[in-house]
Amino acid sequence: MLEQLRQVNGIDPNRDSPEFDLLFENAFDQWVASTASEKCTFFQVLHHTCQRYLTDKKPEFINCQSKIMGGNSILHSAADSVTSAVQKASQALNERGERLGRAEEKTEELKNSAQQFAETAHKLTRVASRD
Repeated sequence: MLEQLRQVNGIDPNRDSPEFDLLFENAFDQWVASTASEKCTFFQVLHHTCQRYLTDKKPEFINCQSKIMGGNSILHSAADSVTSAVQKASQALNERGERLGRAEEKTEELKNSAQQFAETAHKLTRVASRD
C-alpha cells in the first residue's frame, strides 16, 4: 500500500542508474528499472502521487536527482502532450463532421435529382407508349 511506503532511495543522485530501493513499514525492496530514464519517470509519478494523495506520513525521497522532486518536467510535458493530442483529435473530428455534413447534403441532392430523372423518364415512357 502507498500508505506503508516510508522511503524512496535513488541510491546515487550523481549517477544515472536504474537501481533504487523502496522501504515500507514491514519490508525493504530492491528494484531495478529498465532504464535510468524509466526510473526517473517512475520517481516523478510516485512523488506526485504521494504529494497528492497522502495526507499524513509522506515517504522520504533520498539520493534522488533534484529534477524528480519538482515533478514538472515529465508530468507537465506529458500533460501538455495529452492536451495537444486532444485538441488535434477534436479539430480532426470537427473537420470530419463538416465533410460528412457536406457529403450528406450532396447525397440528398443526388437522390432528389435521380428521383426527378426517374419521374421524367417514366412520364416519357407513358407518352411514347401512347403514340
